[in-house]
Amino acid sequence: MNSIKSKNIILTLSLAVLGALLFSFIGIPVPWLLGPLAATLLFSSFSKVTPVFPAKFRDISIMIIGYSMGLSFTKESMIQMGTSLPYMLTFTVVLILFCGFTAKLISKMTGIDYPSILVGSIPGGLSQILVFAEEVKGIDLTVVTFLQVTRVIMIVVTVPFLLFGPLFHQNAAESYSALSSSGMDNYLPLLIYIPAAILFTLLGKRIKSPTPYLLGPLAATALLGLSGLEGPSIPAIVLDLAQLSIGCYVGMLMKPKHLENKRKIFILAIISSIVLIGGSLLMSFGLRQILPLSAPTSFLSLAPGGMDQMAIMAHEVNADLSTVTSYQLFRIFFIYFIIPPFLKWLFRRLSQ
Repeated sequence: MNSIKSKNIILTLSLAVLGALLFSFIGIPVPWLLGPLAATLLFSSFSKVTPVFPAKFRDISIMIIGYSMGLSFTKESMIQMGTSLPYMLTFTVVLILFCGFTAKLISKMTGIDYPSILVGSIPGGLSQILVFAEEVKGIDLTVVTFLQVTRVIMIVVTVPFLLFGPLFHQNAAESYSALSSSGMDNYLPLLIYIPAAILFTLLGKRIKSPTPYLLGPLAATALLGLSGLEGPSIPAIVLDLAQLSIGCYVGMLMKPKHLENKRKIFILAIISSIVLIGGSLLMSFGLRQILPLSAPTSFLSLAPGGMDQMAIMAHEVNADLSTVTSYQLFRIFFIYFIIPPFLKWLFRRLSQ
């Protein structure tokens, strides 16, 4: 069994690398994320062999992204975060209300129960939403999982094309070369940064923090940076490998051959994802009218995707990573602590 598993891991990684190289060759944005995602998704959908990708690889990759995000926090950015808290709260609430309204329309159009569609539409952490869905009676876990996974994949696939399209006037080659120019110019601080990142990750798991592999290194790196110890930047090749790992993981989440009523739920998931992306795009225009943010920064701050994927894209387009991280982080905690008890109260009212 171990031999078969090892062969499947090697095969999955080989296909992921080929997907990344192919997407890079034909000029698709964020190739090391989208290429492995597409390769893994196609592999799992049309092959009798089950793709295997170690969870530890994904966890380490998310820690690398968290470290990179933490480097963007400075004293100036923390002050800016404090002044932006009212806007973070306002736009988070508006986004969630928009999700609720969209879920109601889709529920009436499809006949699928409103609670399942609503939980499937909430742009929170995938694992936290699925745990919540399992706790609530009457929730269709299949619908919730498919909606959440489709939203993540749609955002990961769609947002890069929006960012590098005429709407945002970004140049993929220039943005990527700027990222590639960074180097590991000072190794000594890593002797402090790496143990701190691991310690904060373990602490986050102990206190059951949302996404501890991301928030642990992020918090450790930010605190060390604010104390005056400057951390070395991440080489482009390391970020590429981290993107490959996350792309494989996201691609493996989707298992369409295990889904009943594939066509109906797939169309529902696509429509829901497009509406959410369009809504966040419109809200990002509003945010730019209030704060002096670039178009990519405002859009990535409000995009209903995973914080790690938004950070990768922020790197690619030279967006303000601290601002993107702040808005995404605020939404994660808001959804993690506020939304579950509110939804439980709402579903009790609806069932009466």
